[in-house]
Amino acid sequence: MTETRFWLIRHALVEENARAVVYGTMDVELCPHTLEAQVPMYRALARRLPRPATWLASPLSRTQRTAAAIFRAGYPEQTLRIVPGLIELGFGEWQGQPHDDVAGQLTMPPHAFWPLAGHERPPGGESMADGILRLGETMEQLAESHTGDVVAVSHGGAIRAAIAHAIGLSADMALHFSIENISLTRLDRTPRGWRVACVNELPGV
Repeated sequence: MTETRFWLIRHALVEENARAVVYGTMDVELCPHTLEAQVPMYRALARRLPRPATWLASPLSRTQRTAAAIFRAGYPEQTLRIVPGLIELGFGEWQGQPHDDVAGQLTMPPHAFWPLAGHERPPGGESMADGILRLGETMEQLAESHTGDVVAVSHGGAIRAAIAHAIGLSADMALHFSIENISLTRLDRTPRGWRVACVNELPGV
């Protein structure tokens, strides 16, 4: 088995109204003011990422627009392959509801750093435990079909789930990771197993 290096990027900050609700897999807009203010960070990220590389994104437009911002900042424009398995965790019937309303519907205490406990499954949605299984399968399939460097623009919950798969963490442990917008996390699939190269690296910082 050859090595695959996954450069996982969380999408840019979403617009203010979307942040007021649990948006999960809703296709929401990015914050235009933050995109403009963070141009130096996008330039640093464009310099940091490997060339050449295969580029992937989730089906949601916020990941694809984040990739476009990196290309505008100096990385040569690439064709994006859309990978459904990289999508954010789905919150089912709770999507679109204000955070306080969702808090009143939980069946177990929320995690300190996530709206839900690791095993809380929203009606029609996914728990973090479900997400770890999904992202694990997706990452293993991508490692089998790609070698070398792969840049994947994804989501905070999905990247936490990928880390948990890589190093065997429980759902609640995975939620202790901070994955900020446009941060970089690198996971390497080597012949000896998964290796974590960096987590939540902010460009230019």
